[in-house]
Amino acid sequence: MAVAGGAGVDEQSGCHGMRTQEIRGRRQAAAATEIFGPGAAERPPRGVRHGASVFFKTGRRGSAYGGSMTARFDAIGLVVSDMAASVAFYRRLGFAFPDGAENQPHTEAELPGGLRLLLDTEETVRSFLPEWQPPAGGGRASLALRCDGPEEVDALYGELVGSGYHGELKPWDAFWGQRYAILHDPDGNGVDLFAPLGAE
Repeated sequence: MAVAGGAGVDEQSGCHGMRTQEIRGRRQAAAATEIFGPGAAERPPRGVRHGASVFFKTGRRGSAYGGSMTARFDAIGLVVSDMAASVAFYRRLGFAFPDGAENQPHTEAELPGGLRLLLDTEETVRSFLPEWQPPAGGGRASLALRCDGPEEVDALYGELVGSGYHGELKPWDAFWGQRYAILHDPDGNGVDLFAPLGAE
C-alpha cells in the first residue's frame, strides 16, 4: 500500500487546484481507513484505552518504498509484573513516562533518536497470548545506559541500590575502557550503566 507519492496523481493539474496539504490529508485519512477501518481518521487505533499512549506495539506503520513495507527498529518492549514499580524504577533513570502511566496496562516512553521503551503488564500479554509464562532462569538481554562520566555511573548506581534496587555488579574500570556497573529492574532485567574512562 502506498500512502503517499504512489498514486501517480499530478497534484497541480490533476486535482482541480486543490492544495498539496489537502491532498496529503485525504491520502492519510484513506490510509488510516484501510488499516484500521471506517472512522479511523477521527479516532485512535484499536488497542488505545484509558489514557494509554496513542501507539500500541503494532500501531506505527513503516513508510512504503516502491510498494513494499520496510521493517525498522522502532521500540524495545518489556513485560512487567508490577507496572507501578517498573515505571518508578525507569523514571529514576530518566525515562519520561506520561503521568498516570503506573496505572495503565501498557505505557511507553520516547527515547532519543525516535525509539520507544514499551512496558506491558503480564495481564496485557495474556489477554492475547493466554499461555504466556515469565521466563525462568537468568536473562539474556539488558538495556545499556550511557552516563555523562565515570562519576555519574558511581552516583547513579549508589542512588538506586541505596533505594533498595538490586545491584548485580558494582562499578568497576572494565578492561575495554569503560566505567561499568549493572543493576536489575524490578523484574530482574539487566540495566547496564557505563561511561568511557578518560578523554574520548
